[in-house]
Amino acid sequence: MTVRRATGDDVDGIRAVAERSWTTDYPDILTRETATEAVEDWYAPDQIRAELRDSRTLVLVAERDAETDDGVVGFAHATWTDADREGYLLRLYVDPDHRRENLGRELLDRTTAELAGLGVERVNAMVLSANEPGRAFYEHFGFDHVDEQRTTVGGESYPESRYVLDVSDA
Repeated sequence: MTVRRATGDDVDGIRAVAERSWTTDYPDILTRETATEAVEDWYAPDQIRAELRDSRTLVLVAERDAETDDGVVGFAHATWTDADREGYLLRLYVDPDHRRENLGRELLDRTTAELAGLGVERVNAMVLSANEPGRAFYEHFGFDHVDEQRTTVGGESYPESRYVLDVSDA
């Protein structure tokens, strides 16, 4: 398995992982229409390409070995600011067929290490509050739940939990 920075060649793979993840993870949280609209909006090819060009954005992809030719099977998307030394892990998804292979942990470890190397002291991770496996993932890796706010997905408002990890000692 390889974790590396995403390139323009990874756009279709990122979109596929996002679509499969949203379809699998959110059927009891979001309507199919809301999930489809969100994937189309957040993971539009032009949107992903713009994120890849942004100097304050880190997009990593996980690939299985070349022998299986699985291509992109997971990704993480983060941003940061120098002013407050805060990082924001906006998205971390692993294709449902490749979960339980430590890909999420690898993406998380690499993302937090790269952010720490950029001077980030705290990483914020956001997850829909109703996404219990997502919340459990961050708690398992030492993130502390700090608050809950509202976010808009597909034109609808949902509670979103924010978790924080201190990486200043990393």
